Amino acid sequence: MPKSRIRKKSEFTPPTATKQATSIKLTNRSWVAPVMLALFLIGLAWIVVFYVTESRLPIESIHNWNIVVGFGFIAAGFGVSTQWK
Repeated sequence: MPKSRIRKKSEFTPPTATKQATSIKLTNRSWVAPVMLALFLIGLAWIVVFYVTESRLPIESIHNWNIVVGFGFIAAGFGVSTQWK
């Protein structure tokens, strides 16, 4: 069986850095925390009012869908929380 030839590897030379690092300017996201907390609290209050008033409030005509509306506010709060940095 013939032996394979051994090849010499050239030494690694790292690429030269010709570009300057650019600074990333982040936008002001001070609105995220208050909006997120407000949505959480609105959703919680909606569900609590629904249970305390025995389905008469907040909107009587949609019956148990009031729970879905409350959880929708809470889900929107989680959606807004993804913008927090």
